[in-house]
Amino acid sequence: MNERWTPDSWRSKPIQQVPAYTDEAALKVVEEQLSGFPPLVFAGEARKLKKALASVAAGEAFLLQGGDCAESFAEHSADNIRDFFRVFLQMAVVLTFAGSCPVVKVGRIAGQFAKPRSAPTETVDGVELPSYRGDIINGIDFDAASRNPDPDRQLKAYRQSAATLNLIRAFATGGYANLENAHRWMLGFIKDSPQSSRYAELAEQITQTIDFMRAIGINPEQHQEMRITDFYTSHEALLLGYEEAMTRVDSTTPGEYYATSGHMLWIGDRTRQPDHAHVEYMRGIENPIGVKCGPSLTPDGLLQLIDALDPKNEAGRLTLICRFGADKVFDHLPALIRAVKREGRNVVWSCDPMHGNTIKAASGFKTRPFDQVMQEVRNFFAVHQAEGTHAGGIHLEMTGQNVTECTGGARALTDADLSDRYHTYCDPRLNSEQALEIAFLTAQLIKHERQGKERPRTEAAE
Repeated sequence: MNERWTPDSWRSKPIQQVPAYTDEAALKVVEEQLSGFPPLVFAGEARKLKKALASVAAGEAFLLQGGDCAESFAEHSADNIRDFFRVFLQMAVVLTFAGSCPVVKVGRIAGQFAKPRSAPTETVDGVELPSYRGDIINGIDFDAASRNPDPDRQLKAYRQSAATLNLIRAFATGGYANLENAHRWMLGFIKDSPQSSRYAELAEQITQTIDFMRAIGINPEQHQEMRITDFYTSHEALLLGYEEAMTRVDSTTPGEYYATSGHMLWIGDRTRQPDHAHVEYMRGIENPIGVKCGPSLTPDGLLQLIDALDPKNEAGRLTLICRFGADKVFDHLPALIRAVKREGRNVVWSCDPMHGNTIKAASGFKTRPFDQVMQEVRNFFAVHQAEGTHAGGIHLEMTGQNVTECTGGARALTDADLSDRYHTYCDPRLNSEQALEIAFLTAQLIKHERQGKERPRTEAAE
């Protein structure tokens, strides 16, 4: 890892999870086009996020990261973006107000198109075709034309990301995020939910607090932090040709390269080999980056990755996104924490309670039992409490839509309910009601962590 880095040095390394494009000339033309397109995000924004994540690493803030499993071209609409942003704001308010903790908001959005797969092909009724790898690569329909990787999809993904970012920036800075709107963020389909009353009570407390602040001369008109919010984008850096094309030298810090496809990029559990292409690319960009940490990652393997990706031990640079499964957290996480702590490495510890708890239901649908998702979050906090370290964040696959993809939750969704509104293009997502329930649990855990008290018991635990 000491050799000279360039945006294309990853091309000389072994690579996993790469699509097999049949027209390399067309692919090169698209990548050249992208290299001339305007950046989607800017270096200064990435540096600002890194500074915020440094506060998370220091135990002074909490990272909320979440969004779609895989964004799709078909579901791209202003309403879907608004509904996602609204539930994300709700979650952030719950964590900030109930957990008494600043929240760093990072969406899996405006770039989360490519997905790793367990096999390069799939077979249906004796027909074998390439696996669906996300709309930026190929189509979900099971036919040869759709499944053939198409370079032009990268151009469409770029344009959709730009449009999504434009709307999100307007929401974040144009008044929609004003805390005085907390009541209005309530999504219609959870108004009759148990979560609705909890959120309404919290929103009322916020309103009373703002009324008091107004009475003493503090209001959103004079204090912009009450009416705007910082919101960042992130995605898995899987399609490295696209990422290379979107890599730019920052004009204000000569010699420093930034990925301008998103503020934060991460390496998946399937592509974190230290001597492979994805680690090679990520080690050279200055953005904050993440690494998914699954059960196969050893303490020595993690330290090797940290040495490669963050040799300067820079605060806010590296987020370790742990995805073990509820029943494996105690088996794997303590050893990783001890190794990192022993070496004095400065990282953010985040919990992905989704990927390790995926099962195939009797109905044939891929799902995630919500009680296991909740339990992994509890176990993650419990280990950090025992080790004297900071549980720094959660990383969720979630949507603002009223889907039925994960069983359980306040409405006690069952296997039989999955077919009602199972819309995901890849993995099952939390609906907004389940996501809000996770936020309330996490707020409790944050509050008790900050107070140095014993982890709270919950109804599910009782």
